[in-house]
Amino acid sequence: MAMRAISVAIAVTDRKKAAKWYRRTLGFRVVDDDPEHWTTVAGPRSRFRLHLCEVGGRGKKPPKSEVGNTGILLATDAPFVRECARLKRAGVRFSLPPKEFPWGWVAKFLDPDGNEFWLQPAP
Repeated sequence: MAMRAISVAIAVTDRKKAAKWYRRTLGFRVVDDDPEHWTTVAGPRSRFRLHLCEVGGRGKKPPKSEVGNTGILLATDAPFVRECARLKRAGVRFSLPPKEFPWGWVAKFLDPDGNEFWLQPAP
């Protein structure tokens, strides 16, 4: 049986506001938007989705156990340092600014709810 991951839940305080940030700041698109429960977003050419999961009620902070290092690695086709500079100009907070390690470049950034994502150049 072949399996593939199609989405992962990200804890947010307001899914509409979060979707707007992912669209405007990261260039993602809204894939699904159900008025009762979910909003999913994905990169421009990606089929993998982030499920923006509103927790704690609209406008309330999610429990700390649900926010943090997601372990999600995003890749960019754009020149890496230039893309990080663009994100910084757009107001993205970096928990680890772009840094070159012996094995390659990496950065970590936070969404408005404090979820942390890894960013690397595309292979």
